[in-house]
Parts: sequence; C-alpha cells; structure tokens
Amino acid sequence: MALITDASGSRAATVTPSDTLDLSIPSGLNGTKYICVGVSGDLSVITSGGDTVTLKAVAAGIFHPISVRRVLSTGTTATGIVAVY
Repeated sequence: MALITDASGSRAATVTPSDTLDLSIPSGLNGTKYICVGVSGDLSVITSGGDTVTLKAVAAGIFHPISVRRVLSTGTTATGIVAVY
C-alpha cells in the first residue's frame, strides 16, 4: 500500500538569503516543501538534513521540491526567492 502525503503547501514567505540565519520555519516542520525563484540562477542552501549544496542554474517559476533550512547569500545568484511550507 502506498503512503499518501499532502504535497501542497499551506504557507509561504519571501526569502532573504543569509549565511548566518535559518529560515523562519513554521512550528512542527523541519524545512521547506518547495523553493521557487523569480529569476534563474544558482541557489546555495543548507538542506533540512544538514547538507550544504549549490543547485546550479535553478529555473525560474518552478516549484522545486527541496527541503531546506537556510538559503545562503554566498553562492546564491537567483533572486525573487520564495519558500513554501
């Protein structure tokens, strides 16, 4: 039997990249459900699992299913970033 989960987001917030501050994640969650960018570019993040990675050439206008706790300013060139929870 397949596990069915709710993939929709119920909250969203504009992201200001920071090398020192985690996102303001709603209570009960450990990261984002999706990240969307308004202008394509690289997106440097710390995932909910603690990995630091740079996603190259992230496409604009698409909801990217990645759970992150921080969007880093160093290495991020994408703009208009929105986190969906």
